[in-house]
Amino acid sequence: MPSTQTSQPATHPADRGAPPLLLTPLAQRMEAAHGESAVQRDPEFIRRQLPAIARYTSYFSPEVRGLDRLPAEGPALVVGNHSCLFYMPEAWISGQAVLSRRGIGSPSYLLTYDLLLALPGIGPALRRLGAIPASAQDAEQALGRGACVVVYPGGDLEACRPWTQRNQIDFGGRKGFVRLALRTGVPVVPVVAHGGQHAVVVLSRGDRLARAAGLHNIRIKVFPFLAGPFGVTSILTPPAPMPAQLTVEFLPPLDWTGYGQEAAADPAIVSGCYDDITGRMQAALDRLAAERPYPLLDGYSRLTTRTGAAAMRRARDLGRALSRAGHLVVP
Repeated sequence: MPSTQTSQPATHPADRGAPPLLLTPLAQRMEAAHGESAVQRDPEFIRRQLPAIARYTSYFSPEVRGLDRLPAEGPALVVGNHSCLFYMPEAWISGQAVLSRRGIGSPSYLLTYDLLLALPGIGPALRRLGAIPASAQDAEQALGRGACVVVYPGGDLEACRPWTQRNQIDFGGRKGFVRLALRTGVPVVPVVAHGGQHAVVVLSRGDRLARAAGLHNIRIKVFPFLAGPFGVTSILTPPAPMPAQLTVEFLPPLDWTGYGQEAAADPAIVSGCYDDITGRMQAALDRLAAERPYPLLDGYSRLTTRTGAAAMRRARDLGRALSRAGHLVVP
């Protein structure tokens, strides 16, 4: 599932300032995509894509914990931490888990960055998978229909955090998801992922360069520099992700209904809820990092084991086929 950043109230792309000339066509596509129908989720399309999604996520040897903590029905806001650039394996793994728990026919959505929804071919496919614009209005409407909504508040800032900050929860102070939860009164389910930031080594976010290049006008806050197989590279020529083992853990739901809907306008309560959920998620991430300090080694080990086992199965199947054909006798 696609990269996200939750949001403050939706801002029309045209109101973000004039983008650099080279980015004008992209900004225009984002503006056009902003006016499209938000909900285009197609359960049958999702069903057909699940095998391909499973093949992709299996590369990261995923382990999902605590899925029974996610409500099996009714509205819920799932809040996760982001990693691994635009590869975002934790989003796809969490999406698989949500579908497994609630069913393909049950409405579930991922708040998604405007840029991805504007890309030809990719945007329409993401919408059919359940992506909706990362706006408070669209999220609130989805929750009002009883849906499960997944959000990654840290967005590109967190997904591109440097290697030295790989085990940190970093939502960048974005509290729109807290106000959304308080207004709607839905359970908030934190989901913590560990391992994704080991799959690609980010040396620097490049946030100053992104701003100097005017990328902030299309809500791009980063231009990361990465460690590649041939030295330092950038987001323009990113290395393929390494098969780091990912652990995704759903934490117990948080109930903020006692504060009342009006608390969404109280900065003190909003900040308190924000500190509460990020503190719980950081504690969980610290625990997972201590339990599995070398997810890249774990991932390579598991991938090698699976690859070897698959090769053995293919060899046995071939031997049996040849035996049946009379070319080889297999004891």
